[in-house]
Amino acid sequence: MVRTKLLLVDDEEELILPLAERLRLRNYDTRIATSGIVALSEIQKERPDIVLLDLGMPGMSGLEVLEKIKSENSAIEVIILTGQLDDQSLSEGLKAGAADYIVKPIDIEDLMNKLQDIIEKRGLN
Repeated sequence: MVRTKLLLVDDEEELILPLAERLRLRNYDTRIATSGIVALSEIQKERPDIVLLDLGMPGMSGLEVLEKIKSENSAIEVIILTGQLDDQSLSEGLKAGAADYIVKPIDIEDLMNKLQDIIEKRGLN
């Protein structure tokens, strides 16, 4: 069985390390990146199917990373992670091509449902 490849991008390691582990236990091939630059480098090495991308990161913003991902490979699906529901940033993210969003703290069942929806729509398994 081919496992769906995920890349989690967030500067808060204490958030994404346990989340990555929970997703691995659910049989996702999961990698992490703690900055936009590292994320783009990881995507070049091994293209993920889905990226979970924090909008609020220092340096390169999540929106900039999203735009770069979509300009280089529009087939990669992106779910925005956000700490606060900022309508303008969310709207810009969805306009730039994000498939969905999830508000922190992450509800694992909500995330699993969103991942499953993308997987089914895209025929990823």
